[in-house]
Amino acid sequence: MADGLAKPVEQPVYPPATWRLLNTGAADGATNMAVDEAILLAVAAGRAPATLRCYGWEPPCLSLGQAQPIGAVDRARLAERGWDLVRRPTGGRAILHADELTYSIIAPLAGEPRVQGDVPESYQRLSRGLVAALHVLGLRPERAQPVRGGDRGDPGPACFDGPAQYEITFGGFKLVGSAQVRRSGVVLQHGTLPLGGDITRIAQGFAVENEGQRRAIAARLGFRATTLSRALGRSVTFAEAAEALARGLAEALNLTLVPGTLTAEEQADAARLRAEKYASEAWTVKSS
Repeated sequence: MADGLAKPVEQPVYPPATWRLLNTGAADGATNMAVDEAILLAVAAGRAPATLRCYGWEPPCLSLGQAQPIGAVDRARLAERGWDLVRRPTGGRAILHADELTYSIIAPLAGEPRVQGDVPESYQRLSRGLVAALHVLGLRPERAQPVRGGDRGDPGPACFDGPAQYEITFGGFKLVGSAQVRRSGVVLQHGTLPLGGDITRIAQGFAVENEGQRRAIAARLGFRATTLSRALGRSVTFAEAAEALARGLAEALNLTLVPGTLTAEEQADAARLRAEKYASEAWTVKSS
């Protein structure tokens, strides 16, 4: 592999590994974030193997990045639309989770070459699996390259307003958004693949000075992001996308994925984290 991001990185050949595969279905925002952290705790303690989790959201939920100001959203407008609100443990900007497949990868840094290195390097490695998954669905996406020099300007409050380095694009439009957190020697990377729907509707939940600003946010998203159904020219179900994601990651990263379920300890930790953290007003309004 290359020593740095300035050089092209050849496709690595990983030793075979076995990870757990979870499909936990749809849940509310606080539950989804609590489950991801509960798995991280289990992996850190050696009570669970590295895990790929696929899940959805019910009701639709706007998630804020870990340090994103609560003032970015208009909570009354979210409530009017029946949209949930949660703060993620990872960074980045806001995402409206609706009509999508969300994935999380939770793996230990020690002994797992697929996630070792700094954040951009591990993004680059894992993005090969995401690209392979889209190949399974019949799409030939690209990976955004690092931005060097210059200033892209204010990117706005939405995650899909342009790709970060090594995120997945198609025809210049951002298609997959991902974020990472590292804690207790474990990497948690989760991301979202919009399957369909209106990619610009998140603008309806932001706090703006005037409606012209809201229309501008929506217009930027329309020019910078897309959905899987739009890219493919056909609809894709959650089940089809989840199967493709598992197959693509397994092939690209030399994994055997074994279907499993949350352990009793993980379920208990998730319930505690939901109540004490992700569903709490104190966590939701925090800004750093």
